[in-house]
Amino acid sequence: MEKIEHINYIKAPIADVYTALTTQTGLGAVWTTELIVKPELGFINEFDFGDNYATKMKVVELSENKSVLWECVATDPEWVGTGISFDLTEKNGVTAVVLKHFDWRELTEFYRWCNYNWAMFLLSLKSYCEDGEGTPYQKRKF
Repeated sequence: MEKIEHINYIKAPIADVYTALTTQTGLGAVWTTELIVKPELGFINEFDFGDNYATKMKVVELSENKSVLWECVATDPEWVGTGISFDLTEKNGVTAVVLKHFDWRELTEFYRWCNYNWAMFLLSLKSYCEDGEGTPYQKRKF
């Protein structure tokens, strides 16, 4: 099994970063503007990237200001059954975010593309939390 793992440091309170990762407003500013999100265990978050089908993530774990865990239940076949986690810690006003996308069945070209895009996600999260404006999918250049 393959795993993508990144860390980024955000000069913002941990509560602000957690809120950005768990709410419609936050994820809409960071990842995609077309979404349905609720910070509720068991809820199926839906993210649309203009590809005529929603990426659906079941909320498996929410530990306020500590961690978020999703299970991918519908999207590209390479993602279905994988997990995405965000682990947060704060020190001296800086929040560390460890993002993991795990249980990939194999290392593919799509895996590599997603690895790059998760780094872009963390950059967007940092911009949103620090400066008030992220770079969701609709504003990115590909």
